[in-house]
Amino acid sequence: MAGSRHFDLVSHWRIDAPVERVWSALTEPESWPRWWPYVRSVRLLKVGGADGVGSVRRIEWATRLPYDLVVEVEAIESLKHERLRGRSRGQLRGEGLWLLRSDGGSTDVTYVWRVELVQPWMRWLAPLLAPVFRWNHRGVMRAGGLGLAGHLGVSSRVLC
Repeated sequence: MAGSRHFDLVSHWRIDAPVERVWSALTEPESWPRWWPYVRSVRLLKVGGADGVGSVRRIEWATRLPYDLVVEVEAIESLKHERLRGRSRGQLRGEGLWLLRSDGGSTDVTYVWRVELVQPWMRWLAPLLAPVFRWNHRGVMRAGGLGLAGHLGVSSRVLC
C-alpha cells in the first residue's frame, strides 16, 4: 500500500483452457454474474469500438465484507488474447490490467489493479484494515478464477 489511499493488488489464475476461450469469457462482462459469484450485475452504459475500447460498464460487486461496491469501468486498451486494460471510477478509482499468456492448452492469467480508495471511511481506516481489504480482494478474485474454470468446464489453479 502506498500511503493510505492506494493499493496495488495482484492475482494469478491458471486456467486449463486455451487462451481464446479465456479471452472470450473475460471480454463478455455481461456474462460474469453467471460464473463469478461476487458480481451481482453488469450493465453496458456506453458502446465502444469493435475491440471494446471506449466501452463503459457499471459493475455491482458483492464482497466478503459487509459492504457492496459499484464501479464504472471504461475499457482503454485491448490487445486480443494478451492484454485488457480498464479505468474504474465510482466507489473505487483505479486502473486494472488483465494479462493473458498461452501455455500449451492452458492460460496463465494475471490481474493487476492499482486502486485508490474513494470513500472517506475506507481511506481513514486503510492503515488498520489494509490486511482485511487484501483478504477481501483475494477471496473475490479466487471465486472468479474458480467460477471461470467451472464455466469453461475445466480445472484451474488459483493463486490469488
